[in-house]
Amino acid sequence: MPSNSLVSKSFSLSKYGIKKAAVHYQLSPQELHQISINKNMGVETDSGALAVNTGEFTGRSPQDRFIVKDNVTKDKVWWGNINIPFAEDKFDALYHKMITYLAEKELYVRDAYACADQDYRLNIRVINEFPWSNMFAYNMFLRPEEEELENFQEDWLIVNAPGFHANPDKDGTRQHNFAILNFSKRIALIGGTGYTGEIKKGIFSALNFILPVAKNVLPMHCSANVGEEGDTSIFFGLSGTGKTTLSADPNRKLIGDDEHGWTPDNKVFNFEGGCYAKVINLSEEIEPAIYKAIKPGAILENVIVNEQGKVDFKNVSITQNTRVSYPIDHIDHIQIPSVGENTKNIFFLTADAFGVLPPISKLNPGQAAYHFISGYTAKVAGTEEGITEPVPSFSACFGAPFMPLHPTKYAEMLSSKMKASGVNVWLVNTGWTGGPYGTGSRMKLTYTRAMITAAMKGDLNEVGYHTHPVFGLEMPKECPQVPKEVLNPKSTWENEEAYHKKAHLLASFFNDNFKKYEDNANDEILKGGPVV
Repeated sequence: MPSNSLVSKSFSLSKYGIKKAAVHYQLSPQELHQISINKNMGVETDSGALAVNTGEFTGRSPQDRFIVKDNVTKDKVWWGNINIPFAEDKFDALYHKMITYLAEKELYVRDAYACADQDYRLNIRVINEFPWSNMFAYNMFLRPEEEELENFQEDWLIVNAPGFHANPDKDGTRQHNFAILNFSKRIALIGGTGYTGEIKKGIFSALNFILPVAKNVLPMHCSANVGEEGDTSIFFGLSGTGKTTLSADPNRKLIGDDEHGWTPDNKVFNFEGGCYAKVINLSEEIEPAIYKAIKPGAILENVIVNEQGKVDFKNVSITQNTRVSYPIDHIDHIQIPSVGENTKNIFFLTADAFGVLPPISKLNPGQAAYHFISGYTAKVAGTEEGITEPVPSFSACFGAPFMPLHPTKYAEMLSSKMKASGVNVWLVNTGWTGGPYGTGSRMKLTYTRAMITAAMKGDLNEVGYHTHPVFGLEMPKECPQVPKEVLNPKSTWENEEAYHKKAHLLASFFNDNFKKYEDNANDEILKGGPVV
């Protein structure tokens, strides 16, 4: 998008109380890239991307995310250790301190929007202390045309000042960093952290409150793609389950890889205008789409770059959460605009290191809601000697840190949309088969792709099904290009008794986790869980 004509345009931040700032408005990514290098805030890699270090924080800080508790939120937000209340007067005082800090500084302002479906568009103004943070906003939010900027009115304001540190004793924060949402004033304050993910997740959290309450739109932490027949598929999954890999299908167009809304008329739209992908151990062979997207305009975070500009993607000396952001048009095979219709299939991806769950199973509405609320995957315990047991991990709605409402609200919306649209929901285990981690082996990616393709093509509609004895899941008896014995996890274990023992153990973890949701769940959802 051309923007040079806007660089010299007089732009004042006085309406926000920020005085005498030197404002750079709507700079191009090329300009922001160069300013970051000139200020020694980043280096250029051999691919032409910008590499930056986000400083003290290399990931989100969930315990430092707050929501202002006021008349708008007090009776709607699910308060607790995920949605931590913040006092109105403390917010006002902290805002005043932040704008005083930003006075007379060189600042970077960008107007953008979220939600590719124009019926749900949310205009955003971002004020950044750092140039590369503003470049991240360019990459991740949707980009208005130049004529749309002339009379731009923001719906939400983001004030982002990594160099500003709060005083916990006076400001009401837990420590010096914070991310605070104020739904009455429609302001997101982010301070004390350079991690850019706080910017995009702040707006995602806001939409997770606004869209269900005011628009009857289900917000989803998922990827989505669309096929040649116009059918849309949705992929939920926590880190390490293959969400990005499996949604990047050369035979389908990518709608988006992280945040979407599902409308009452069965459309799925991307919230964002870019991708924010992990790059740990990245290679062109394993993730060709992401690898090729790392070019001028992309921002690499917390990677190690040598003097020749070459990135060592295996080096995690700064963090394992190395990342890249880039505009979605850095990827081939994208849907333009980022909206899909005719939602046909939903895939819940889990990397079950217990080796218990089937490689693919079909869920009824109650089971879908139960597994959606559970948001299960499992992690390998680590490399300490003698520790080989997997560790269960649950994140409600596959995105608990960003959900202001009670998880059952989103789950009931999912069930309702399932019934209205006739969509199929599948639980897909990309984890272990033939035994748990340490005994079994990881499910072959070729098998997983074949099962997902068969589900989307309707090849699993006419086959017979087994019912899992513990989880009640419907497991297909056959699938093209997948050996029959792989489809029933019990058949892949050498010891059937050991399998059942492990299945009951995993079921007990599910049931224990779900206890905190039982009081708000309806009978249909409660019946969707395993039987121990």
